[in-house]
Amino acid sequence: MPRWKPNARQRLVMAALSLFAEQGFDATTVAQIAERAELTRSTFFRHFGDKREILTAGQDVLSRLLAEGIASAPADVTPMAAVAAGLERAAGEMTSFNREVGPLLHAAIEANEELRERDALKSVGLAAVMAEALNARGVGGPTAQVAAELGVLAFKAGFARWTAPGPDPDQDPGDLATYTRAALDELRAAATELR
Repeated sequence: MPRWKPNARQRLVMAALSLFAEQGFDATTVAQIAERAELTRSTFFRHFGDKREILTAGQDVLSRLLAEGIASAPADVTPMAAVAAGLERAAGEMTSFNREVGPLLHAAIEANEELRERDALKSVGLAAVMAEALNARGVGGPTAQVAAELGVLAFKAGFARWTAPGPDPDQDPGDLATYTRAALDELRAAATELR
């Protein structure tokens, strides 16, 4: 096994998610993940505290990007427009790697109750970060919370559509921002029907 190969973190994520899909989360060991990634266990532990952390890898970065986008929106825009700016900022940083791991991540989460609970907590955390960013703009209480929750739903729906296999696997799906914008527009329209 070579001493060093580039992209260790990404290779560990891909190896773990592939193994989770093949044999389940509980049956997969850190040693198996490291072996599949052609890395050592110590390299695994330099990047992740345990195998659960693989499923939340990038959450801190995503939270930061969403908050930065909301904060950088023009001062006179509506709360939903600020949320849209947060989604644009986060979507702009997603790469083909994110698109590739999306279906594997979804499959791993759906197959395990504990992981579904962790995913729900991740959504709560993202909404809290977005609501806090809206609060910093002077948007208060329920308005900030509802806008943040809609933002999380839009991101998740857009990401799911972006990562879903299309009829032509070689066709470029475009950028994630297109999908999150469409999902946010759908949610806004649905919210107007709630009256």
